Amino acid sequence: MYRYLFLFFLLTSNFLFAQTKIDPVKIDIVRDSFGVPHIFAKTDAEVSYGLAWAEAEDDFKSMQLVVLPTKGLMGKVLGKSGAAGDYAFALFRCREITKEKWNTLSLAFIKLINGYVQGINDYAASHPDEVLTKKLFPITTEDYVASSVLALTVFNGGGAALQQIFANQVPSLPFTNEQKGSNGIAVHSSKTTTGESFLVINAHQPNTGPQSFYEAHLCSEEGLNILGGLLAGGPCILHGVNENLGWAHTVNFCDRLDVYQLEMNPDNNEQYKFDGQWINLEKKKIRLKIKNVPVRIGRSLYWSKYGATMKNKQGYFSIRLGANMDIRALEQWYMMDKAKNFTEFYHAIGTQGLSMFNITYADRFDTIFYINNVLMPVRNNDPAYNWKKTLPGNTSKTLWNSFRPFTSLPQYINPPAGFLFNTNHSPFLATAPENNLKANDFAKTDGWETWHNNRSLRILELMPVKDKLSYEALKKIKFDRQLPKELGYPYGIKALFALDGTVYPELTQLINTLKSWDKRGDADSKGAAIFLLSYIHLNALLKGQDTREITTAEAVTTLQSVKDYMLKYFGTTDLSLGDIQKLVRGDKEYPVSGFADLLCPQWTEAYNNGKLKSIGGDAYIELVRFRKNQLPLIESVNTYGASSHPGNKHFDDQVPLFLQQKTKTMTLDKATVYKKAERIYHPGE
Repeated sequence: MYRYLFLFFLLTSNFLFAQTKIDPVKIDIVRDSFGVPHIFAKTDAEVSYGLAWAEAEDDFKSMQLVVLPTKGLMGKVLGKSGAAGDYAFALFRCREITKEKWNTLSLAFIKLINGYVQGINDYAASHPDEVLTKKLFPITTEDYVASSVLALTVFNGGGAALQQIFANQVPSLPFTNEQKGSNGIAVHSSKTTTGESFLVINAHQPNTGPQSFYEAHLCSEEGLNILGGLLAGGPCILHGVNENLGWAHTVNFCDRLDVYQLEMNPDNNEQYKFDGQWINLEKKKIRLKIKNVPVRIGRSLYWSKYGATMKNKQGYFSIRLGANMDIRALEQWYMMDKAKNFTEFYHAIGTQGLSMFNITYADRFDTIFYINNVLMPVRNNDPAYNWKKTLPGNTSKTLWNSFRPFTSLPQYINPPAGFLFNTNHSPFLATAPENNLKANDFAKTDGWETWHNNRSLRILELMPVKDKLSYEALKKIKFDRQLPKELGYPYGIKALFALDGTVYPELTQLINTLKSWDKRGDADSKGAAIFLLSYIHLNALLKGQDTREITTAEAVTTLQSVKDYMLKYFGTTDLSLGDIQKLVRGDKEYPVSGFADLLCPQWTEAYNNGKLKSIGGDAYIELVRFRKNQLPLIESVNTYGASSHPGNKHFDDQVPLFLQQKTKTMTLDKATVYKKAERIYHPGE
């Protein structure tokens, strides 16, 4: 009797404590000279509150975009494109899985999210003019966790699958081997000239919006002290460095999602065959709110044994992936933030709450590590089923219900070569050739990446085989703008460089410039200008085709399109990359180096009078040197600055550093942060 009363008291008191209202006066937001927030408080929950407030000060709009679908309000704010987010949230049952799995979350993590949500709600209440739409606030802790389920589902390919089905295309997987990506490099202390371990954290993300990186430092008296990057609405650091260790994430493209075409009953179009029996699809109606549309738009949601189901002109298709079967991704990141050594870090990622992302790791205890982290389905290895294509959705033989153990995923600890890296390429090409894992030792049904890309080839060209690596040499690798000797693009473009200018006199100048080009992506390079426009043309031409070499005719057509473009918009073909490609912030524009799949890349879109502006690329960069018994040495730079508000001095104060490939010095030392602070205040002041 007393035992049960004690347990009841313990549970209820913990619950009440988890809901305790946070006092902002107990939280310090310390802004450094670049406006980066360093949050100090006694508890992790209070720090999370402070993070929410600081980020809202800098980019409240992006934070709201993350949670809009949880209230079905994205369409109301963004129109038709936003309604797709509301639809996806409902289709993938993000709310339902959150409710179902709620008891898998720890009390410590719920306290953290409670603090973060209180911070967002308090900021919204204090700044009603910044709220995008009524009825969004207050949000709940459940709303917030459910929004993370949608985010991971989209990151894992769920959004791309929906787009293909909606466009009446039979999905083929994996969805991408695109040239957008990120870099992570770890170098063991035995490989460096200083005896320090090195880590490169380099996210290639959009420059602005919910998927752009925000830099922050979080420090509590409960063991949290970490500096790094997070995406809009993140309650903790997603990759960065604490006092003992750090890690970089890169997107992985292994086969973590399956699409099934259902066999429908000709006499009942809402029944599908499964193991010889007709089964009713689960069906639900939703009504979408769309900006400037006076009535709500009705849509049907379907669910089969395989998962979220959508109808198009070809039939009914179901999407199955691990991302919308678990809600612990943010909790795993929180555990990673607080890990004190490799054992604790490995335990954190071993919980398998995070459904994707490569992890490249280093610490001050002489451990480097890499894993292709994924919730990898355990699939039927019957050769009758091609798991990279749309699968038959009429049999339990294609219905997987479990995931591979964490220990069976491709991973390395301290390879003899002394370095590990990933640039969104193959986990079987992660270090020196003699130390690499063998693809044949892993199941083919998993669809592991097997390719090199330009960035991975270039790192191997630059990484010394026998000699040790200096820190300055590591920085040169990170900021390198050179393509490798043998190009690693998915399509062969040798024909582009093999054209004879005497055969095509109208293209002689472009052909000769391209042939003499050193294959560097510098802003003042004329060859790079031609190559960038050629890449854009060929990307549109070849998209969706099988990998192949382009023909001579296609090479000629490509250069003709480049010439036509240059003359149309600039009146000359004598152009450098920086004449065409710009980094734009507010009303300022700057010539910018880089193009797709360089170690410091840029991705562009049409901007103004033929100019192209960067919309993503090198983004957040953090360089770390781990010392044995001291805090790590940290340098970082972000594309623009800490603030998204024009007129704020931190709106673009990192642009000069970014363009010059320079960094700012950062620290985890509390005393130093306070000593050099530009401003110290409490949330709400």
